[in-house]
Amino acid sequence: MHQPSKMITGIVVDGQSFAIHTTSTSYRFHVDEEGDLVTDHFGAFSPETVPPPPFKISGWVNKHSRQRREYPDFGRGDLRLPAVRIQHSNGSVVCQFKYVSHEIRKGKPEVAALPTAYGGEDDVEVLTLHLKDELANVELELAYSVFPADNVIVRAAKITNKGSERVVVEKAASWSVDLPAGEYEMLSLRGDHNREAIRARRRVEYGVQSIGSNHGYSSHVHNPYVALFPPHTTETQGEAWAFNLIYTGSHSIEVEKVTDGQTRVVVGTNPLHMSYPLAQGESFLTPECVATFSINGLGTTSRNLHRFYRKHLMRGPTAVADRAVLLNSWEGLYFNFDHARIATLAKHTADLGIKLFVLDDGWFGNKYPRINDQAGLGDWVANRERFPDGMPKFVDKVAGIPVAHSDDKLRFGIWVEPEMVNPKSELYDAHPDWILHSGDYPRTVTRNQLVLDLSKKPVQDYIIDALSKVLSEANITYIKWDNNRAMHEMTTPATAHDYILGLYRVLHTLTTRFPHVLWEGCASGGGRFDAGLLPYFPVSWTSDNTDALDRIFIQFGTSLAYPAASMGCHVSAVPNHSTFRTTSLEFRAHVAMMGGSFGFELDPAQMTKEEQEVIPQLVKLAERVNPLIVRGDQYRLALPDESNQPAVMYLSEDGSQGVLFVYQMQSVLNYASQPIRFQGLEPEAKYKLETGETWTGSTLMNAGLYFAMRGDYQSKMVFFQRV
Repeated sequence: MHQPSKMITGIVVDGQSFAIHTTSTSYRFHVDEEGDLVTDHFGAFSPETVPPPPFKISGWVNKHSRQRREYPDFGRGDLRLPAVRIQHSNGSVVCQFKYVSHEIRKGKPEVAALPTAYGGEDDVEVLTLHLKDELANVELELAYSVFPADNVIVRAAKITNKGSERVVVEKAASWSVDLPAGEYEMLSLRGDHNREAIRARRRVEYGVQSIGSNHGYSSHVHNPYVALFPPHTTETQGEAWAFNLIYTGSHSIEVEKVTDGQTRVVVGTNPLHMSYPLAQGESFLTPECVATFSINGLGTTSRNLHRFYRKHLMRGPTAVADRAVLLNSWEGLYFNFDHARIATLAKHTADLGIKLFVLDDGWFGNKYPRINDQAGLGDWVANRERFPDGMPKFVDKVAGIPVAHSDDKLRFGIWVEPEMVNPKSELYDAHPDWILHSGDYPRTVTRNQLVLDLSKKPVQDYIIDALSKVLSEANITYIKWDNNRAMHEMTTPATAHDYILGLYRVLHTLTTRFPHVLWEGCASGGGRFDAGLLPYFPVSWTSDNTDALDRIFIQFGTSLAYPAASMGCHVSAVPNHSTFRTTSLEFRAHVAMMGGSFGFELDPAQMTKEEQEVIPQLVKLAERVNPLIVRGDQYRLALPDESNQPAVMYLSEDGSQGVLFVYQMQSVLNYASQPIRFQGLEPEAKYKLETGETWTGSTLMNAGLYFAMRGDYQSKMVFFQRV
């Protein structure tokens, strides 16, 4: 498509017609003669508004069911999915939000109550539209934040009750858009524990196709991400729209194709966990939704999201800093340890050149010691039998161990699960009322634990104080924050959202108070791998399944929405504890190096002498590749769903250097290999591979290179540099 030599970017207003431009995208809408907002265009750059063809009203629909509506309300004749539904004090659910005014400002500060994108005056402009339902005396604000250089638009809604009677917000989407009539497919991420982020591509049929979570959290089952595109779109070609909700709670993504061929996309919180009451003067603010568009395929939408999250959502000094290689104790020892065994494992860690040791579950609890998963959660005090001198002295001892092959001392991290409590705990004995529950209904115990009600401020304060004490007393630089069950028996549907707001308050307080700590999120693996946690957890554990073959699929899928910097990926022992598959150490390491936080999940004492000798080399390799993974652009060159040789490439921000990973899943006899075609290079520039070969960017991107590998579960890793 033709692009003008000098494009307009930012927000342009002409009367009551609005245009939001990035460097390659335009989003246009206007106020019609009745005061309703009508969408004109969302796609490639368009400096003018093209009037839509006149629609014919027939049957029992009115114009509201034919228009492309910007934020469709409920009850006035639009028979499609609404973006907003409010029940008034008289029981009515009709809404009529009409345009009142608008304002534009430069810059966007971070908001503490919800995780939000941020940027300076040169990064972002914000268009806020004020609408009102005069009869109900309810106000609606729609805020559009455009980040032109990142090709991203962020939207959120705010509903305020100005009347004297209570209203209940039944549904409030963050984003709703009507795409023109046409054939579309949708791509989402589905899964379960141990098989997260599986790519699910399907045709958009007439009717409603929906994904979401009513787990209280974003969940393993459906990630809060969706992409839509015509059937011919690939990684590198064709139109693609991508939407990602910045939220950790129950969510809903609805895609509705209606009889006239138009398709509506509605993204927001799950209405099953809403029914949010607003008294006079109270407001409900939706989470932000990020939207991006590309005419160059799905790969570009992913890179748009990745760059945007690294620059304008992740925060703090650890966000995109180089990550130390770590060893986590869990799969090596599980609960079977004491202080002497942990000290020995930490010494082995340092002797291998690994710079960070993470003590997983089992270090806490006294009256109810955490020697298994049946007791102790909630009591964040070191177990006196396992650590007789206390955690601070033990950490000082471990953190003083010299790391081989470097000038560093070993760093120390711990595992916590602060949102949960075992019925066998001192915390539960003291505060059974702090548990998420609904009257006299039974409190469902899952995994031997209950959920603390983080909608309550005393619960939030307890978690903040308990972890602040642990971090203030000991030299701990890494926290693995786990969460291992869904919410049940909520007091009201609105409790779910208030819980998430409470969680954000806790995380904002702790990460601000301890900025030097690198926080890793975990929820039975990838059960809360979402954009809402990126400001607090620069790393999330991608899956409890550490099998290298399965992880290729999981990590490729996760990268649709989330930057490689945010993926925690470890090398574990074989046979793998989940799949019982055996793969080579090199293959496991090359797969794990795709993530920004690389480490080991095993006991080195159980490895062969040959493997122990290789680990220091892998550590050095991981340290070399890490800056490219954490801060570079990712290109998915061949997908594991489509190729026996999936490949992924990372290119530095300035394009001067990169690294290529190629994996072979199975040995196939008498079958020719396909070329691996690079992406993102300068066509005329020359690139020298670490193998000694030099090729032009055009050759590498158009002809590609062949990688012959023999056997199942093979891999190659190739660095290259522009010369």
